[in-house]
Order: sequence, then structure tokens, then C-alpha cells
Amino acid sequence: MASNGNGKSTGSDWKTSTRWAGITRPYSVQDVERLRGSLHIEHTLARQGAERLWDLLQTDSYVPALGAMTGNQAVQQVKAGLKAIYVSGWQVAADANDAAQMYPDQSLYPADSVPNLCRRINQALMRADQVHHAEGQNRVHWFAPLIADAEAGFGGNLNAFELMKAMIEAGAACVHFEDQLSSAKKCGHLGGKVLVPTVEAIQKLVAARLAADVMGVPTLIMARTDADSAHLLTSDVDPRDREFLTGERTPEGFFGIRGGIESAIARALAYAPYVELIWCETSHPDLDEARQFAEAVHAEFPGKMLAYNCSPSFNWKKKLDDATIARFQTELADMGYKFQFITLAGFHALNLSMFELARGYKLSGMTAYSRLQEKEFSREYLHGYEAVKHQRFVGTGYFDAVTQVIAGGTSSVTALAGSTEAEQFAQAKPQMRPKRGPDAGCQPILGDCPSIVQLQGQEPGPEESLIPSGD
Repeated sequence: MASNGNGKSTGSDWKTSTRWAGITRPYSVQDVERLRGSLHIEHTLARQGAERLWDLLQTDSYVPALGAMTGNQAVQQVKAGLKAIYVSGWQVAADANDAAQMYPDQSLYPADSVPNLCRRINQALMRADQVHHAEGQNRVHWFAPLIADAEAGFGGNLNAFELMKAMIEAGAACVHFEDQLSSAKKCGHLGGKVLVPTVEAIQKLVAARLAADVMGVPTLIMARTDADSAHLLTSDVDPRDREFLTGERTPEGFFGIRGGIESAIARALAYAPYVELIWCETSHPDLDEARQFAEAVHAEFPGKMLAYNCSPSFNWKKKLDDATIARFQTELADMGYKFQFITLAGFHALNLSMFELARGYKLSGMTAYSRLQEKEFSREYLHGYEAVKHQRFVGTGYFDAVTQVIAGGTSSVTALAGSTEAEQFAQAKPQMRPKRGPDAGCQPILGDCPSIVQLQGQEPGPEESLIPSGD
């Protein structure tokens, strides 16, 4: 059968490449070729993202990432040195969905919302790359791979197939699917979660792999199980699920099940042949539980890569001491948790920073904003932060260059020269930022704050006494 313009022998690649070692496909090369259509379309961002993420997972001890809600947040993450970006469905539900609503994480938003956010993020990274390349700066690899949330697939197997295609078209490098019932889907840290049978969850993973193969992209797939804290199941059709049944039924007809780490391990072992990474959603940060899960998976699937959600739903200081928090990720990495991420980092960073600025502005007017600006200048000088020059940051100089090329270098209507930004914001010389550990740049946007432990039991003082002093 024709190779469909792909330029590769797909079947041979599956059998011989280390990239596909340990990946099961319950379909044939002929199935893929028949479904591809006659014209091969290249998805450059998805392909290079998948290849880069795979390389990072093989070479780095672990890949850390933060959830980004906007293209600008993604640009800042890459500029600060992170190599991958997480695209969270929770954050899309909360403030970045195509319904323009604020939703809880219950699959209430349109199914194309996460692909559209991936597209916006990639377009922002593309603009940053264009700006820097036009200025002769090529030190930053701007196209960080996106790891995107497909929730429970927004329906059945065909929905998962189409959603995976949309993710690839938007440039996602890795996509994760969870084993909840899509119509009753909940955030992993909410109650009332309903699992689908193991066989149904596997079929969605197969649907996602088939979609990637049909599109000719080596997209990574991550399986997430919510079995650790779920207590309901749609059907007892799969024998693998029956040992966890409690014998109870709900008014909706769901089966009661016993959640816990053993249930999560059973699901992980069933999913492992079909995916590159496995994620067990947990209800608290626990290194011993993480080790139990990792050892059980690796006993049957040595080297299978794992993912861990360092969730903002955890009260980290309440659950762990400072020393344990500091070593938490390196210990996870030693267990094989190769992708570690903070799902809702963008949501919390956006809200806290704006709250602090708005509160300071209410109390002290332009003094508060001037403090923010001075902090921007210091971060520009010390660490290469660029958004303080907002006109240049969004591409004004780049489009000035476009204007001059069109006009043969004779245009008098370029925008950046003669602007207030050009006149008032001198070029800072960025210095090398520290390679390890936090620095002053990690402080809250308008200054440091006492911990909640220090504040507990104290009566709030006058508002004016709480104005941040800057750092």
C-alpha cells in the first residue's frame, strides 16, 4: 500500500525504533493508511514538540512545567528557563474557554477550548521567536512542547479520536486522557467522580494513538487514572474492575467501588502498554505512596515513565515540612516521575499578582504601580525579563521591520522609533540568573508577606499597615 506521502515505512518504524518500544497498537499499518486520506499534511509544531519532549524525557532527570492560561504566561515561562508548558483543562474551564464563562472543572466548556488555547500559546511563542530572530537573538528555544489536557475525551471513542486530532492541529506535543465518565467528569480533587470500565478507558487511549498515527505525528500520550479517590463505576463489565466492587448501587445506577492506591495501580498496569506516561491523580502529596505506585508499575513495566501533579489543591506547608518540600521533586524523579507539573500555576499567579497590585493601588495609588514597574526594571536587568518594554515585547519593532521591507526602507510611519517607550525605557543588560534555588525574583509582586502561621490568631490591623513595602 502507498506510504501516503509520509516518507517513512510506518510498520517498520513501529517494530524497530526505540521510540515505540513498549507501545502496543491493536491495529495494523493498513488500518492507518486506509484512514489517512490521499494527502499528507505536515503538523510541524506538534511534530517538533513531540520529538523535543521525548528527547527531554530521555536526557533530563525530570521535566518540570507550570500550567499557562495565556500566551503571555507561556512566553514568560520559556524566558525564565522552563522547557515545557502544561495546558490545563481546569484553567480553561475557569477563565480561558471559548464559551467566555467561568466554570468549575466539570467539562462544561466547548470541547475545542483546550486546542484553541494550545493554538494561542503556540502563536505567542511564534511571535516571541520572530521578534528575537529579527533582532539577531537566537539563544532561546521558544517552541516549548505543550502537554495538553483532553479531560475524559468529551464523549466516547470517536470524540477522543477527533479531540486528539484537534490537539495535534493546534501543536500539542503530548495529550493526556483520564478514566472518568465524561458526562460526570470532575476535577481530580473534587468528590463524586465516576470511573468508566478499564476496557473503555483503554479504547480511548487507542483512539488517541490511532488519531496521532493517522496524522503522522509521534505525539506522546499520557494515561491518567482517578481510581485513587473515585468511588463510583459505570459498569461491572470488565473483570479487572470487579475486585474493587462494594456491592452497592447508587440512585443513578452506578456501582460502588473501593478507591485507593491498589485500584489506581491496577488501572495503571492495564493502561501502561498503550501510553508513554502514566499519571495517578492523588489527594495529597505523599512520597511513600508515590514510591508504592512507581514500584508496582515498574515491577511489570520497567522504565515506564510516570507523571506527577504537584497540585495547588494540596496545602503543601500543612502536609509537609520545608525540607521535604525542597527535596520532593528530586525524590520523585529518582522514582521515575519524569514529568512533574503544577496544573493551576497560571490561575494562582494571575489572581494573586493582580489582587496585590489592585489592593496596593487602592491604598497608595501610583506609588503601588511604580513599585511594580521598578521591580520589572530590576528583573529586566538581573534576569532578562522583557515585558516591561511592552511595545517591543508584542512585536512593534518586528512589524516596523515588515513595514520597512515593504516600503524599501523609506517608510516614515514606523511605530517604535520616537515612542515614549524608546525615549524613557533604556536598554538594560541582563545578567546570568542563578542556576539553582530561589532568589529575590521569586518574591510576591509587591513585596514579601508574613506566612499564614504568623498571621493566625492576630486581628487584622488598619489597611494602611498592610501595604506591601516592595523588596
